[in-house]
Amino acid sequence: MSDELWGPLMFLGVLVLIFTGYPVAFSLAGTALVFATIATLVGHFDMVLLNALPERVFGTMSNYTLLAIPFFIFMGTVLEKSRLAEDLLETIGVLFGHFKGGLAIGVIFVGAMLAAATGVVGASVTAMGLISLPVMLRNGYNPSFSCGVIAASGTLGQIIPPSIVLIVLGDQMGVSVGDLFQAALVPGLILTGAYMLYTVLLTFIRPSWVPALPPEQRTAHGVDLLMRVLRTMLPPLLLIVIVLGSIFAGIATPTEAGALGAVGAMLLALINRTLTVDVLKEAMESTSRLTIMVVFLLIGSTAFALVFRGLDGDLWISETLASLPGGWIGFLIAVNLLVFVLGFFIDFFEIAFIIVPLIVLPARQLGLDPVWLGIILAVNLQTSFLTPPFGFSLFYLRGVTPSSIPTTSIYRGALPFIAIQMMVLIGLIVLARPA
Repeated sequence: MSDELWGPLMFLGVLVLIFTGYPVAFSLAGTALVFATIATLVGHFDMVLLNALPERVFGTMSNYTLLAIPFFIFMGTVLEKSRLAEDLLETIGVLFGHFKGGLAIGVIFVGAMLAAATGVVGASVTAMGLISLPVMLRNGYNPSFSCGVIAASGTLGQIIPPSIVLIVLGDQMGVSVGDLFQAALVPGLILTGAYMLYTVLLTFIRPSWVPALPPEQRTAHGVDLLMRVLRTMLPPLLLIVIVLGSIFAGIATPTEAGALGAVGAMLLALINRTLTVDVLKEAMESTSRLTIMVVFLLIGSTAFALVFRGLDGDLWISETLASLPGGWIGFLIAVNLLVFVLGFFIDFFEIAFIIVPLIVLPARQLGLDPVWLGIILAVNLQTSFLTPPFGFSLFYLRGVTPSSIPTTSIYRGALPFIAIQMMVLIGLIVLARPA
């Protein structure tokens, strides 16, 4: 076999295993071991290279940056399980419900806040689907639009700091997570504003889709609206400002800020009298489950990367991407198409651990800013979460949507928001021009 074929075959082999439904972590590690064995037998690989695997795995397990992941997951899960997120959604709905489209704007606003408080898409989409969708449908909102706005708002957790995606991308690309957080803030706010603008336009184009709440629902339970808004919104807003502000000001690392956020979420739940043993247990179980998945993916990707580089696969990727027609534009188009398509089938963690390490070198050779490239990839992954038929955000929403709403309605509702995200993505690619 030609020496140049080992890298492509190994890359193809792991994709085939993943698409058959085999767990990604084991697909990565298994492909690495199989190709290492075969290549050793034909004299193209030295098994001595695998002696570095235990040390690299230990380095992964003790990675200080990645410690931020369980902290932020725990923070978001506590806010969700303790009903703080539910109270926030209900209060914002009452606040904005006086106007046509106000309830949808409230959902978008809360989606952005949950994104800044959790960084986890599944939790945001599920929470808003369970709480907001029945209210929107009950008050005459178009079912398709309602599903679309909830799914899109939930995906803001991919780009608005402290996004788990950005933490993983920062680690895999070797760039500062704090720099990624700062660079992601403006695109995240632009997306949020674009969603709201689309909703406002609908109040003129399709006013029957987005009616105002009836008068009797605008002051819930007789509680003074202003006091309720202050009591419900200020604590989570203060927590978000403290967590992100400490990172942006350089006072704390993302990991330290994540630990602060986890403690802050527990304090808010305690003050709200919703912090129970069951809530803590569920939050810890969810955090442990997701963290364990990330660790196994890291171990599998470490083994894969070690063997892949031993077979000169990294050189093949680098030469192929760096020599594409169109220079840096051709590179960005090819990479974004690959990430977009893979986003239909596999989770963003898996894409980050498989694809991202392979594109860093050619990106640097083409003079692209790795921080800006990370933002582009994050927005791309956010778009793939919404894209039918396999968008993960759509699946999360389908799981909590009444059976009376067909899946095709959810897909139709997501399409305008996909178009908005694609426009933002194209703008980011244009702005990525090398210095």
